[in-house]
Amino acid sequence: MIEVKHLTKRYGGHTAVSDLSFEIDKGVIYGFLGPNGAGKSTTMNIITGCLGATEGEVLVDGHSVSEEPMEAKKRIGYLPELPPLYTDMTPEEYLRFVAEAKGVSRKEQAEQIAAIMEKTGITQVSHRLIRNLSKGYRQRVGIAQALLGKPEVIILDEPTVGLDPAQIIEIRDLIRELGKEHTIVLSSHILSEVQAVCDSIMIISGGKLVASDTTENLTRRFAGTQTLRLEADADEKTMRKVLDRVDGIASVEVKPEEKESTVLLVKAEEDKDIRAKVFKAFAKENVTLLEMTTVHADLEDVFLELTQSDAPAQSETAAQAPDTAEEEKTGEEEAQ
Repeated sequence: MIEVKHLTKRYGGHTAVSDLSFEIDKGVIYGFLGPNGAGKSTTMNIITGCLGATEGEVLVDGHSVSEEPMEAKKRIGYLPELPPLYTDMTPEEYLRFVAEAKGVSRKEQAEQIAAIMEKTGITQVSHRLIRNLSKGYRQRVGIAQALLGKPEVIILDEPTVGLDPAQIIEIRDLIRELGKEHTIVLSSHILSEVQAVCDSIMIISGGKLVASDTTENLTRRFAGTQTLRLEADADEKTMRKVLDRVDGIASVEVKPEEKESTVLLVKAEEDKDIRAKVFKAFAKENVTLLEMTTVHADLEDVFLELTQSDAPAQSETAAQAPDTAEEEKTGEEEAQ
């Protein structure tokens, strides 16, 4: 559906995106993650044709964004982090304006707008001024404009930022529903949101793609050595004495718990499965093992492992990235 090939974006002497390549398949909800300054917004702006690349190309359904911008853009609906709304219009007036801008025929406008307002849940506020709508409804109007023209790909940049918990749940449900008919690319800083909504995840750091896979595969790949959470009806000293007799243990640490029982985190040596040995050791010493569970890595663990080493660089990146269109233009002139 979308092919990003050796994409590079420089602002003067600063490289925001470096030789980035990936593919987005049809009918999948993608999570696009990265720390601040990693190049996420730059990449999305290049894909949507809002920003030119220094090197490389983007193909949307075989159409080059740089060489066939109209054909490429008509296949993409885009919701920036700040929705491009005209607050002195009603949602219906605004959607009619966007439909005209996107070249939707007059014959199809009324039908498309009515269907999209129903799908995004804004029909009941369609005649109220946008400036009088809540943040949640404004986000829905922003998503609605992205759907006009029946694009195959919907790109959403931080669609739930600033929303209350109830509104976040509503927008997440809407994104899942849209994923049944569209390819979705979702950028978000809320990792639990990405994990709950997305089928596949791409993580970018320092302008480069550092991981691309399903959540399950990513967490499995970065789980590392086996870690067990042990809860027993015994004190720490007794538990450690039992564990001293088990081969294959790399480390043992106490996990503070608001319980009468003691909880330890036991990490095995690489490629060792120590569960059976631990169970038998506690049984042999007649110490009651209340619970033994394997601790799995979550998306946050994966994200930190892949991006934390670049944290200082990311802060510098964020500071150097242009804040205005004029700075961006100046940077491009310097690069030339």
